[in-house]
Amino acid sequence: MSTLANSSPIKQPLSSHPAPARNDAGIASHYWRSLTYFNIYRLLIGVSLLIVTLKAGFIDFGTHQYTLFLYACYGHFISSGISMVLIKWRIPAFDWQLIIQVFSDIAFFSLMLYASGGLQSGLGVVLLVTLAGAGLISRGRLALFFAAVATISLLLLETYSWLTIQSHQAQFSQAGLMSMAYFAVAWLAFRLSKRTIASEQLAQERGIDLANMAQVNQLVIQDLQEGVLVVDRHGFIRQRNGYAEKLLDLKPVSGSAERLKLSDSVPEIADRLASWQNNSNIQFDLLRLAHRNALVRTRFHSIQADFRNGVVIFLEDMGRVQVQLQQLKLAALGRLTVNIAHEIRNPLSAINHAAELLGEEQLEANLDSRLVRIICENTQRLNKIVNDVLQLSRSNVAKPDIFDVQDYIRKFLEEFCEAEKIDLGVFILSNSDEPLICFDRDHFNRVLWNLCRNAWRHCRQQAGSVRIRLEKTIDGGDLCIDIIDDGPGVDPQQSKQLFEPFFTTASDGTGLGLFIARELCENNQASLDHVEESTSGHFRIICRIKNYVNS
Repeated sequence: MSTLANSSPIKQPLSSHPAPARNDAGIASHYWRSLTYFNIYRLLIGVSLLIVTLKAGFIDFGTHQYTLFLYACYGHFISSGISMVLIKWRIPAFDWQLIIQVFSDIAFFSLMLYASGGLQSGLGVVLLVTLAGAGLISRGRLALFFAAVATISLLLLETYSWLTIQSHQAQFSQAGLMSMAYFAVAWLAFRLSKRTIASEQLAQERGIDLANMAQVNQLVIQDLQEGVLVVDRHGFIRQRNGYAEKLLDLKPVSGSAERLKLSDSVPEIADRLASWQNNSNIQFDLLRLAHRNALVRTRFHSIQADFRNGVVIFLEDMGRVQVQLQQLKLAALGRLTVNIAHEIRNPLSAINHAAELLGEEQLEANLDSRLVRIICENTQRLNKIVNDVLQLSRSNVAKPDIFDVQDYIRKFLEEFCEAEKIDLGVFILSNSDEPLICFDRDHFNRVLWNLCRNAWRHCRQQAGSVRIRLEKTIDGGDLCIDIIDDGPGVDPQQSKQLFEPFFTTASDGTGLGLFIARELCENNQASLDHVEESTSGHFRIICRIKNYVNS
């Protein structure tokens, strides 16, 4: 087993014993295979009797009528050959073919017994093998019937020989014992076949149970949010889930692919495994994977009591754990800051109102209002921070609307430049016939406002310093909106913190703009990212196109 990616449906356990059906279509292949082997035995017996009779003169076969014995041998051989062809064609049905073959053996061996002078020739024993084989092949259903036919044939033969052959001595006691042997063998075959059916049924049910358990284990392991590797005692990776392939950058396994060796694929984990095998109580530090720069926690568990039978390696992505912890911290911080913001807002409004009144009095008295202006500016800044914090706690439920993105951005730029007192020539919007997008208009306006304000703050503030480019994705299902400025770009050390709350490089910023903008995009099934490959400031919005939304 090389991968856990298979997802075939779980089989249901069998509810009845398998048995040969009454038509060819329902006969399992192994029944026909058993019948073929049985017929091969008949061919070998026929050939052996012919060779012994023709080449060995000391054998007492055919002592009464040699010619009849030879004809019976030839007939038996030809009958076996025809049966081989009929088995290949599977015509007639399985049960009829078995009955014909057994009856042929009984008829031809009865003729051979008569031609050889009766039971003293020893040929009656050959039918024991035939009856045993027929009983096993038929699963015991016809075993006693075949024994009864063989017994009747043997007794009639002995009676006919006693009446027609003058020198023949009646051997009814031996015929009776042989008949008892026929029934004993048939009964034994019947019991063995029943036991075989029960064993096959039990094995089949156990096999299905094991297959079900294996598939359930595969589904559980595949859905685990941590990597799983199963390594055998030779160091080869026998199993792995998709998360392990993603963490370790392993190529997905195909059915014909060779097994990977752990020391060749991930040597650092192989070294840890060797250390753990020498000392199972060792505690490992977090491992940093070089190709992904990710921290993982490694845990080793032996499959059985002895780790030489194989080891299961669990890889826990600490980056994902840290993200979850960060989300919990943000949720707790959000609740805390909202409560604080509500408490701050009322006294802040009172301070601002008092400052405004004080400014009016100083204006009437022709006094310097610089200190009052400082108070008003800082209260307005604090009020903006409070508004941004309160905005984090509100459920920004998107009300998507379909509109022409290029026309909307053109009108937005006019409004933005007028409000921010910026020359409209600073922004360049690429002209293209792009499709309609699906986005909440208010959310889209707030996202663009934040990005354009950041671009204006960091660009050279010249004509054409900020470019807004519209372009479809490769598959044509989404639209990329790129906002690019000609500024120095983002410090690589700070790029990973851009979308964290309360992170800002501006002295008058709150550090919530990009965080809120990304949240708004995600509420509209869009994304907002910083393009790190660019040498200047470059942010990209990827949103849905109308045609793909309707489909």
